[in-house]
Amino acid sequence: MKIVNQVPEYIRSLVPYTPGRPIEEVEREFGITGSVKLASNENPLGPSPRALKVLKEKLSQIHRYPDGDCFYLKHGLARKLDVSPSTLIFGNGSNELIELAVRTFLRPGDEAVMANQAFVIYRLVAQAAGGSCRIIPLRDFTHDLTRMREAVTSKTRMVFLSNPNNPTGTIYRKREWEKFLEQVSPEVLLVADEAYYEYVTDSEYPDSLRYHGRGRSILTLRTFSKMYGLAGLRIGYGVGPEPVIAMMQRVRQPFNVNAAAQWAALAALDDDEHKSRTLEVNRQGMEFLERELKRLGVEYVLSQANFLLIHVGDGRKIFEALLRRGVIVRPMKEYDLPEYIRVTVGTAEENAKFVKEFEAVSAKVR
Repeated sequence: MKIVNQVPEYIRSLVPYTPGRPIEEVEREFGITGSVKLASNENPLGPSPRALKVLKEKLSQIHRYPDGDCFYLKHGLARKLDVSPSTLIFGNGSNELIELAVRTFLRPGDEAVMANQAFVIYRLVAQAAGGSCRIIPLRDFTHDLTRMREAVTSKTRMVFLSNPNNPTGTIYRKREWEKFLEQVSPEVLLVADEAYYEYVTDSEYPDSLRYHGRGRSILTLRTFSKMYGLAGLRIGYGVGPEPVIAMMQRVRQPFNVNAAAQWAALAALDDDEHKSRTLEVNRQGMEFLERELKRLGVEYVLSQANFLLIHVGDGRKIFEALLRRGVIVRPMKEYDLPEYIRVTVGTAEENAKFVKEFEAVSAKVR
């Protein structure tokens, strides 16, 4: 087909994103039941109860188009974050906001700087727009802000910064971040992806919202998928300078955030009990997994998120062996980490099942 032949090489060479496998698919393939999914960094407690309550109350209204401006959610979140509503934009997950930022500010031939072994969507979206990706290696599994700063050229329009980083769970800290800000032009858009920021316990973590203003171009991205347990509804938000947000709004499609997602997100905002329970389950689960991995003599990367990057030898074989035992984790070959798997912190029962099955298969595979 001629139309296919005319697709540019930067599209042809893209490798589609591979999501975590759903429980239903795995159980159907292997004829098993009782599987656990620890592959996609979802909240093991499920969605916010307040979100579920409002969804049940409002489902009869889904024949109406959603609020195209997310008015009530926008004002509720603005109050919680103490920002102006005009600095907020919502998307079909923070993934869509990454794409909106690229479509708005990156032209063919422009450069975007990002870390290797960071969220693969940055590279996919920038390349799909005809941009050139400058990929900087991690240092000790963490963003090397010095080398990323040095990679910025006159062609650089955007720098992607994942903090905590997915898939490593590591963070860069205030001192590095502040030095980076001093040395990067305010004309470069800094996309601070903070999907896991609620889980961070390190006091030196630089909340990027505290650095907005002062002439800087910072777009902070966050999500309702993780802490609030609304991954299936697909809703995230961005906070940035009014001119940046205004331009992204021109590119955003109408009704990009569905009504159910807006209702649920607004209700979840004030569900402090659910947030506290989630953090406690994550803390206990992380301690358990770290203790058990040390017992087994298995190396892992210290994490400030809700997952662990674990060195297992042959990540693909361990992944496949665990699948057959009803434990879904994430192999890391697509992140150039073929010897690793990423494991989400689950409930106590899910974590125990992972350790049991991992111990059983690792001796045979590693």
